Amino acid sequence: MTQWVFRLAATAGCLLMVACLSSENNAVEPDAVDPIVWATNVGGEAYVGSDGVRFSAENSITGGELRVLSGIKGSQDPEIYQTYREGDMQIERALADGRYAVTFYFAEPDGESRRFDVSVNGRIAIAQVDVRGWRDGKADSALSVTVPNVMVEDGVLRASLIAAPGAPVLSAVAVRRQTTLPNDRPLLWSDEFDVDGPPNPARWNVEQWPARKVNDEDQAYTDRPENLEVRDGLLRITAHKESFGDAQYTSGRIQSQGKGDVHYGRVEVRAKLPTGQGTWPAIWMLPSDPFHYATTCEAPADWQGSETCDAWPNSGEIDIMEHVGFQMGHVHGTVHNKAYYWVEWEQRKGRVILDDVDTAFHVYALEWTPERIDVFVDDIHYFSYMNEETGWKSWPYDQPFHVILNLAVGGVWGRSGGPIDDSIFPQTLLIDYVRVFGQRSEK
Repeated sequence: MTQWVFRLAATAGCLLMVACLSSENNAVEPDAVDPIVWATNVGGEAYVGSDGVRFSAENSITGGELRVLSGIKGSQDPEIYQTYREGDMQIERALADGRYAVTFYFAEPDGESRRFDVSVNGRIAIAQVDVRGWRDGKADSALSVTVPNVMVEDGVLRASLIAAPGAPVLSAVAVRRQTTLPNDRPLLWSDEFDVDGPPNPARWNVEQWPARKVNDEDQAYTDRPENLEVRDGLLRITAHKESFGDAQYTSGRIQSQGKGDVHYGRVEVRAKLPTGQGTWPAIWMLPSDPFHYATTCEAPADWQGSETCDAWPNSGEIDIMEHVGFQMGHVHGTVHNKAYYWVEWEQRKGRVILDDVDTAFHVYALEWTPERIDVFVDDIHYFSYMNEETGWKSWPYDQPFHVILNLAVGGVWGRSGGPIDDSIFPQTLLIDYVRVFGQRSEK
């Protein structure tokens, strides 16, 4: 039976009604994380992924020419990227009628960007795929893109990869039946944002920062109601185009360090995202003791944005949701750590395509155990990161983290698709609730 240790004070690294697994606990593998109905290794042999997904030897795919690629970066499963097909191709797979999420796996073998379209059941599901561009301009880096809400109504899943104008590449495909995950976990901590006014100070810390402190972001973060306000059951984080000190934009950022720390379990955030080029909303997590694995600094150093303190990436980061407005509808889940982050071209991440992020609420969620991290949207599983048991450089996720909600403007990533569009402001990130659950109990 899973043993829970609840701490009401800052003992053993856990704070204020935070659930931490005792050292005797053996985590229960979620039995509904991967309702896989079909997965195939394009051009390759059968393979079992690090996350347990079983890829069959290639089947149900026609077209393109077989190719081989080595030296894959950015994946815990480079084997499924070592063989691929290049050229227009078709997928036809018999499936029971129902709703599915289809994940496509790509790696760019060449130094130049190519562009192609992916059509699923007769409509363009992923437009102008640019594998190299979407992996920060790096060839040989793994890219996974999930298309949710694919309806099969005649017993066959059909997909096409079409040059636009570059020849498509495809390394693997996985299909999951969409289902509602059972939520039989205890609720440990939450904010329903049901009291109007500023964010609840018992649950949240408000960051007040100047522009450029981190990521070369253009906004100043303030505690003003214009930027942070709870109203009508929603937290509203609003970015404005306005002069504020040395900044030309303002916005808001809150975090739960010391008031709602998390050590394993499930985090859910129901949110509606802003729109427009220059917006960069995020729902994410940082370690509550950022110096846990730091080697060049210690408390009370101001480590965020520091070029000399290695608290980041050493102590880790988990991104439950990131979205940049120049690429509407592409939602990202990512982990950062010393072994695998962007400087080494080894960042581990996944993306899912959602057409209505700015017009509808979605539930962005994280499942976290001592063995793995899984990221979801509306119970659609689209990214996993496994504990490789190689030490803290690849798995600093053995300590409490806290939740961060913010809306950045511009910054290194927010401006990478072009200049900030000043005509879009104000823009608001709406949060309906944040809920933290414990792990499932063993049955």
